[in-house]
Amino acid sequence: MSTACDAAPRQADRQRRAVPVLVAVLLALLVLPTSVTGSGVALPAIGRESGASLAALQWVVHGYNLTFASFLLACGSLADRWGRRRAFAGGAALFTVASTVSAAADDILLLDFARALAGVGAAALLTSGSSLIGATFKGKARGRAFGAVGITTGAGLALGAMAAGLVTDTLGWRAFFGLHAALMAVVWCTVPLLPRDGAEEHAVRGRRPAGEDGTDGFRPVRVDWAGTAAFSGGLFLLMLGTVEGPQRGWGSAEVLGLLVGSVVLLAAFALVERQVRHPMLDLRLLRNRQFTALCLIPVVATLSFVILLPLLPNYLMVANGYSSRDAGGVMLLMTLPILVTPLAATRLLRWGLTLRGVFGLSLLCLTVGVGWLAAVLEPGLAPGTLAGPLITLGVGLGLNFGLVDGAVLDVVAPESTGTAAGFLNTLRLGSEALAIAAVSAALVNLVRKPFDARLNEFPSYDGSSGRLANSVNAGDLSGPLSELPASVRPDFTALVTHGLTDAWHTVLWASAVLCAVTSAVICFLLGRSTTGTR
Repeated sequence: MSTACDAAPRQADRQRRAVPVLVAVLLALLVLPTSVTGSGVALPAIGRESGASLAALQWVVHGYNLTFASFLLACGSLADRWGRRRAFAGGAALFTVASTVSAAADDILLLDFARALAGVGAAALLTSGSSLIGATFKGKARGRAFGAVGITTGAGLALGAMAAGLVTDTLGWRAFFGLHAALMAVVWCTVPLLPRDGAEEHAVRGRRPAGEDGTDGFRPVRVDWAGTAAFSGGLFLLMLGTVEGPQRGWGSAEVLGLLVGSVVLLAAFALVERQVRHPMLDLRLLRNRQFTALCLIPVVATLSFVILLPLLPNYLMVANGYSSRDAGGVMLLMTLPILVTPLAATRLLRWGLTLRGVFGLSLLCLTVGVGWLAAVLEPGLAPGTLAGPLITLGVGLGLNFGLVDGAVLDVVAPESTGTAAGFLNTLRLGSEALAIAAVSAALVNLVRKPFDARLNEFPSYDGSSGRLANSVNAGDLSGPLSELPASVRPDFTALVTHGLTDAWHTVLWASAVLCAVTSAVICFLLGRSTTGTR
């Protein structure tokens, strides 16, 4: 009887502690995706004020993506070692400080550095936040909590570009980062309400509980610093070489040195992971065909959907003459379906469609969507014409949004779920960072060719083809036009918009082919045994 009486207060106490956990994590996860989608929309305004090159500007996005992807597993290990709450607090504090510095930065290099620090904070927030929810909620409540996480993250993706455009057009780009700092400061203030765990209590000894309740003894947790350094360094050099290739020339000693250094570090990473006792990534997981296939699904999403988030608004601002706000509004056609399509995926599974079938439908939508966009994209295109391909892309991503994460954990051994989740998120965010950098570089390289051939027709333009390519790919045509007499501006605009459109056609068709090939490989690896059980 006394046990039953004691259980009720404990249950009530658990529910009271669950509320601040959910509020804190959901608010953090609302901010993190807007930092990716929104910063791309703010780039033209940052470029006009700073006069920075496209390569320097793009590191506002690349720096965040790179550190976010590279530090996920390291931050997860630190959360295990020092405690979830402590890692969450550290991530929120770092993100707040970095966003504050971003809002106040007068130098583009300082802004790039601050954004990279924000990515580290984001990695700590994502890993520790998910762990907090997993530890706080049980049973059906955990499912509902993670459902709320998916919807909130989708809302951040859906509304990020529009919110950034609205804030940038009305208050300036600094207000965009300042708003992030303010929201994350609120998150940080909730930390005292979050529950402690055994790892935090025993952080001094550098050990964490082996059992869930901490009564089964303690075992040491070591961070794979060598693997983390090799992976982060290799990815950084690869991205830097990709960004600098169009600027310095792909055959230049600097770019070749960066790419060779990247190969060396990534090869060292593979060797380290085979030797260390607690690897950052357990490469043996790749022997599991279904696991490998599921981890490739976010790569297709990256090649079709994610690359458009920071880059397509810039095209719309140049080729269609949109403001930042208008470009962000058009992007809602692609992002809003993410809010509702996951529910449709759940319904399809209940109606008997296999998980493999849902993923196949998702991959089909993503591949068709990017090909459709390549077929219709033209200067001056009406939003209604863009609606079909953009909505299709949104539906494609929404069908696998969150579903992949659960499926990955179902196809690996229980003791490997943490590593599997870390591998998935690292591949997801790493492919996003690299693909955005590669597409940005390709667009600059492709658009310079028509400029090289025809800029001599406009002797009043004092800039180089490289400078013009950088400017228009950052979403700024007004700057170059201001240097020209009014009589030649229409012809100059036509040269720029058609050259930029041709470059986009090449990139989008290449993306469609890569998506089709990767999707075929995924469906083959998944086989016939992946059934809907949810």
